[in-house]
Amino acid sequence: MRTYKPFDVFNKTFISILALLCTLPLLLVLIVSITDERSIQSRGYSFFPDQWSFDAYRMLFSGSSPLLQSYIVSITVTVVGTLLAVMITSMAGYTLAARHVRYRNGLAMFFFVTMVFNTGLVPWYMISTKLGLQNNIWALIIPSLVFNPFNLFLARNYMKQIPESLIEAAKMDGANDAFIAFRIFFPLSLPVLATITLFYGIGYWNNWFNAIMLVDTPNLYPLQYLLFKLNSEISMIQQMQSTTASLSTSLLPTESIKMATAIVTIGPIVLFYPFLQRYFIKGLLIGSVKE
Repeated sequence: MRTYKPFDVFNKTFISILALLCTLPLLLVLIVSITDERSIQSRGYSFFPDQWSFDAYRMLFSGSSPLLQSYIVSITVTVVGTLLAVMITSMAGYTLAARHVRYRNGLAMFFFVTMVFNTGLVPWYMISTKLGLQNNIWALIIPSLVFNPFNLFLARNYMKQIPESLIEAAKMDGANDAFIAFRIFFPLSLPVLATITLFYGIGYWNNWFNAIMLVDTPNLYPLQYLLFKLNSEISMIQQMQSTTASLSTSLLPTESIKMATAIVTIGPIVLFYPFLQRYFIKGLLIGSVKE
């Protein structure tokens, strides 16, 4: 019969309680999003509302709502931007990890400096506009495409652990650097590549700053920026509610639509994370070990 140590029992109990506490806020957001607005106004946020209503979701997904268009923009930006960013970061990581590359340490220092010093907002905006990154889909992708130095060093440290003998053997067989990188290094570095894919994907999905600075066209608004505008408009509606007794205004699902928008926004990330979870921990731990 298997016996459990007291520490194991305490540890599992503590983690279970902590996981439950982390889940309850998300569950409350989901319940409030399908709660009738009158019930929220009378009882506040509750796990057991008096009335249920899907008015918030009907408003979000109505024919006149820009949510679906913003969803398409966010998905396009996230997929294209993540693939390009991972490709650039992985190739740069291979360059800095390969011992036969000259001046790789100097290049690494060049990237490290960008982690310490920031040029500021004005040069960033001037360069983006000079490159024509304004009011087009690339304005949401390219400004964030220059890889994160943290992700770069994560990939480099992982690839440095791959034996140099593999490169020597491949070169003896006539392989060039492109073949070695794509057929040897990248398949062996799948855990760390999955990790930085998750980082880049979340970064692109949650990015609203590029839209504020570089996009004025409503058809190009990403989901997060639309959420920002929606919250601002809801705040204005709430101010109107405090000064008028208009029936049409009081029936608007101002609170539930906030929660419904949050559920709609975090849904893809919650569904995407489990597929990369097993690679995420392994890539983060192994890639952070420096020789």
